[in-house]
Amino acid sequence: MRKESSNQYEFKPSLGLLDATAISVGAIIGAGIFIVVGITAKEAGSALVVSMLLAAVIAVFTALSFAELTAWQPREGSIYEYTYQLISPFAGFLTGWMWIASNTFAGAAVSLGFASYLTALFPVLPVNLVAAILCIAFTVLNFLGVRQTAMLNNILVATKLLIIAFFVAYGALYFNAANLAPFTPCQLGVLYGAFYIFFAYGGFARVAVVAEEVKDAKRNVPKAILLSLAMSTIVYVLVGFVAVGLVGADELARSSSPLTDAISVTNNMFARFFVSAGGLLATASVLLSAILGVSRMAYAMARRRDLPEALCKLHPKFNTPHYSIWVIGSLMVLLVLLVDLDKVVAISTFALLFYYTLANVCAFRVKTQERAYPRIIPVLGACTCLALLIFAFFASLQSWITGITCLAIGAAYYFVKQKFPKKNNP
Repeated sequence: MRKESSNQYEFKPSLGLLDATAISVGAIIGAGIFIVVGITAKEAGSALVVSMLLAAVIAVFTALSFAELTAWQPREGSIYEYTYQLISPFAGFLTGWMWIASNTFAGAAVSLGFASYLTALFPVLPVNLVAAILCIAFTVLNFLGVRQTAMLNNILVATKLLIIAFFVAYGALYFNAANLAPFTPCQLGVLYGAFYIFFAYGGFARVAVVAEEVKDAKRNVPKAILLSLAMSTIVYVLVGFVAVGLVGADELARSSSPLTDAISVTNNMFARFFVSAGGLLATASVLLSAILGVSRMAYAMARRRDLPEALCKLHPKFNTPHYSIWVIGSLMVLLVLLVDLDKVVAISTFALLFYYTLANVCAFRVKTQERAYPRIIPVLGACTCLALLIFAFFASLQSWITGITCLAIGAAYYFVKQKFPKKNNP
């Protein structure tokens, strides 16, 4: 990297432990509770809480692997950097490529979720146009600086947790145990449900992608990953249990805004409005962190010349990868005008499981004297991610077709780039 322009490429750490934890909580809590609960209920029925717990167990193994890796070397780009160094440059490229694809689709999904909750309050609004406007607004905010993004994210996370607490407390007063029947946890649908809900846990590692912007990253990033996953699992289980008790799994499965429809059984218009507002805040914070994370992954890949070098240049005033942010934001705007929510979730989960499997392989390869956790942890993480990936074949064949197609396009790009390298490549 050219020394005379190094300031164009280097971040200034400005995020504390609270900011770091809130970034991952913001990335997790939103899609799972306010959107994917309905999709999971369609597969697992009233046993959707079992799917949530199963997905959480799978996520814990991989979260510990990420904690291992970030304590070893906190780097912007996270899993891309680790795979690049510990497996191979080609594997690293495919990991970063799929990470960008997964989270770009995920950003589109949650912006559509935001629009669904807003149109539940104002039915005259067009869903896709609302989603596109939100993507543009948050792209602008990410461009203006990470501190501004983190401050808004902290506010969104705190507010949506308060609204979720209201949903659980107030909804419990109208809980109907009869809605839990039939409760069938020992069925294949629970595994399919775990596949879909795992998408909602995927944000636990979001803070690892911005590690170079976190103060004392070797300590704070691993803590933030584990804290965010623990908090989110408790919230997911409580909300899922109450939601089923309010209206039953069948009603949740038919809804694009399941928690709003669940709280509507109370016939309290204020409660309906309040929970809808929570859906807006929750999905908004996920989108905010998605644009943040994807732009930083593109930055990390561009820094190694795996993507065009312009994507790693930082704005002289705002210290943000502005070209990367605008490209990612524009892609999300196009997607929300073209995609279907269920398909987006399946495609994103395929990519998520692909690169999380490689994250566990990387954690396994960290040298023994530098390890914080035994090697059995990444082994279990890789095996469980692969098991869910196999179930993805049966749950959504299209996710496999699209995922493999995306991998093939990435591989073709990589080999063309290798065949025709720029003269100034290192």
